[in-house]
Amino acid sequence: MTVEKTPLEGCLLIKPRVFKDERGSFFESYNHQVFQKETGLHLEFIQDNQSISQRGALRGIHLQTGAHAQTKLVRVVRGEVLDVAVDLRKDSSTFGKIYATILNDENNHQLLIPKGFGHGFITLSNKAIFAYKCDNYYHKASEAGVIYNDPSLNIDWMLPKEELILSEKDQELPSLENFRS
Repeated sequence: MTVEKTPLEGCLLIKPRVFKDERGSFFESYNHQVFQKETGLHLEFIQDNQSISQRGALRGIHLQTGAHAQTKLVRVVRGEVLDVAVDLRKDSSTFGKIYATILNDENNHQLLIPKGFGHGFITLSNKAIFAYKCDNYYHKASEAGVIYNDPSLNIDWMLPKEELILSEKDQELPSLENFRS
């Protein structure tokens, strides 16, 4: 595996070694020892989540706050998404900055999203299976987020607005400015 730093401190792009032959391909999606050695991080992932989404489904921008904050390791099992991390750590020099990357079942890249970051993705393929590991349990009362179309974030979701499919909850998230205060 190779680990690349992104412009946002603590947010890492992880590229596994993929072995291909005439039968198909194989890779380790997670190996605790290798992960610790290559990232220098000592995380204990305790919850795995998976979602299945259709083209245009936009999930985010979400995070867990306080004692229930989560570091996430995300990847696409099938299909393709635009994955977006937003630094929402109020004392960070990169607060309000984003990092976006394509995750799909061809590149098998993973994104490590630290505690205090918002996270969202949009499904670009007809269907996508999205999986992520968390180092803390989900806690409904600790949910927070920022509206996906906040002009100060200026996220290009890569699909026309009329193709976006959002939950009612995601359409009512606060602006970045309201989140900050």
